[in-house]
Amino acid sequence: MAVSVPGYSPSFKRPPDTLRLRRKRARSHGAAASPTSEPAPRRAALAAGLPLRPFPAAAGTGRATPARRNPFARLDNRHPAAAEPPSGPGPVSAWWPAGVLDSNQENDLLWEEKFPETTITELSKTPPVSSETDIPSSESAELPVDWSIKTRLLVTSSQPFAWADHLKAHEEAQGLVQHCRGTEVTLPEHIQDTRLSTELRCAFQQSLFYWLHPALPWLPLFPRIGADRRMAGKTSPWSNDETLQHVLMSDWSVSFTSLYNLLKTKLCPYFYVCTYQFTVLFRAAGFAGSDVITAVISPTTRGLREAMKNEGIEFSLPLIKENTHKKKTSGASLGHGEEQPISDEDEEESFSWLEEMGVQDKIKKPDIHSIKLRKEKHEVQMDHRPESVVLVKGINTFTLLNFLINCKSLVATSGPQAGLPPTLLSPVAFRGATMQMLKARSVNVKTQALSGYKDQFSLEITGPVMPHSLHSVTMLLKSSQAGSFSAGLYTHEPTAVFNICPPVDKELDKETVRKELANCGLHPKTLDQLSQVPLLGKSSLRHVEMSDYTYNWRS
Repeated sequence: MAVSVPGYSPSFKRPPDTLRLRRKRARSHGAAASPTSEPAPRRAALAAGLPLRPFPAAAGTGRATPARRNPFARLDNRHPAAAEPPSGPGPVSAWWPAGVLDSNQENDLLWEEKFPETTITELSKTPPVSSETDIPSSESAELPVDWSIKTRLLVTSSQPFAWADHLKAHEEAQGLVQHCRGTEVTLPEHIQDTRLSTELRCAFQQSLFYWLHPALPWLPLFPRIGADRRMAGKTSPWSNDETLQHVLMSDWSVSFTSLYNLLKTKLCPYFYVCTYQFTVLFRAAGFAGSDVITAVISPTTRGLREAMKNEGIEFSLPLIKENTHKKKTSGASLGHGEEQPISDEDEEESFSWLEEMGVQDKIKKPDIHSIKLRKEKHEVQMDHRPESVVLVKGINTFTLLNFLINCKSLVATSGPQAGLPPTLLSPVAFRGATMQMLKARSVNVKTQALSGYKDQFSLEITGPVMPHSLHSVTMLLKSSQAGSFSAGLYTHEPTAVFNICPPVDKELDKETVRKELANCGLHPKTLDQLSQVPLLGKSSLRHVEMSDYTYNWRS
């Protein structure tokens, strides 16, 4: 129970003001203050029997006294005092002259008295606890494949990013040529002086390039979903000109067909089609564990799926089939007294007993349209959700190509995106494409640590970061940052579901895949990673941390 002391106020005061006041009182009293010459609050506290630390000795007395009490500590916080330095190891504050200590040192010493040195070392080694405790983490030597598009990367490290800034003219030119020719660059595991490494700077420049169509410098063309507000007020001369819209779509169709032909001949690994409503990922045979060309569409609507069916496109709903299988499994394991969900077919057949009794005309039954709407209720509910993802395989991807070229709902008819063709994103050049570059900048800041302030370096990359760029950047960071860095990944959410695992008929031979896709423009290590079967499901990489050349990631 706290003792009420007259004249003592626990109200908050700024630390410098209180410490300055006590130093002034100590100097005015000369040597160590006697109980009769102490301030009224301290005399009242001593009279109440509360242990208080005496004021430090005045300057020039030459007598060592115990360290002064922290004025912001609790009154009943006892502190052992000793007049002489101990012979053995012990707390420094027990014998250090009080006049040498300042307020920061005193707080540090009190911390060391509470926690021994070994405890402080263990606490400093303990990784910070993440607020996202419900998100599972994993540790491995390689990152899992992530087919989503990132809008931003924020990398932090204790090593500087001087190699990412102020590239020379010949380094920019060399990086551009390396990207166009698909040159393989192999860096050592650890680079001693990154600032003088020309190979590192050229490889970083090479990893930032990508190809885009259409290219309008005044208009942001990625992302397209939910971009009406960013595009509002921008000049769009094609919005009310049908002739100009027809020219844009004709040019876009040529570029789209060129990309598919490159994909079919395995000269392009993958590409994205970004519309204002959905995004399509086309992958060449050999990627994601599939031996045929695949296309993933997300999100979709019932109207789009019905239109694809009418065009003869065979597709599957991987997440819906998975959920149906789980329901059947759970239904088979129901115990006694538990009811199994009744399907729509059973409900329709349940009306047959009315005819047997001859009362089918007296009881109102739901009409055909009501039964049909009820069957399609779950299809409408999953619209615009990750569960509506559609998978198209094999020859049906070519039919999908023709369907998208002739689909009128592919282009918005009103709003800021009216008449604007979808965005094509590719890691390699194609007909009508424009070379673009991700924006990168490095920042150096000071962060607070236990021993003061330390330098913290960060590298920010913005733009449509595709899977091959993400893998290339992580390989460069592994060599340049001595195997230690942390990265936050910001995902374009509609593309996170592209990490679902497609049905795999047979396991592909890695050597065969590597040989057939050798000319697709990717680094061999990047090719090996993207040919793996996706494991992230509906999620994507959110945080990546490397320590001692080992990845630790969260999704």
